[in-house]
Amino acid sequence: MKLQKNTFLALYSVLEFAAQPRRQFSTNEIAEKYEVSAHHLAKVLGKLRHAGLVRATRGAGGGYTFSGNAKRVTLLDVIDLFERIGAPRAAQHARRRDPERALDRVLAEIDETAKATFGSITLDTMLKIVRGRR
Repeated sequence: MKLQKNTFLALYSVLEFAAQPRRQFSTNEIAEKYEVSAHHLAKVLGKLRHAGLVRATRGAGGGYTFSGNAKRVTLLDVIDLFERIGAPRAAQHARRRDPERALDRVLAEIDETAKATFGSITLDTMLKIVRGRR
């Protein structure tokens, strides 16, 4: 499984914010750290704001602060804002062979396992992993 660039940016950003929830971060600060354009990151942060995970302050000295609950928000909560794990595969041909159907079942099971795993890891747990302790 491979997550999209926007999804990774959202995860990196929300973890930065959750690690220091009282601190205000500028778009440029996060963009420089993760080597992405501020314009692209602003779109990602807009979705996080709309979802209630970050709060935006406009003007000079403005930026973003964390507004979620790191003990309740899971990685899957963030991922679901940008993509669906286990989205239905493209409509398949009616004359598919048994190995193709079997592989589809295995891939669907992998997707379900990934969803369960992402859904069980909170931002708080992820921050502990980042800091090197569980």
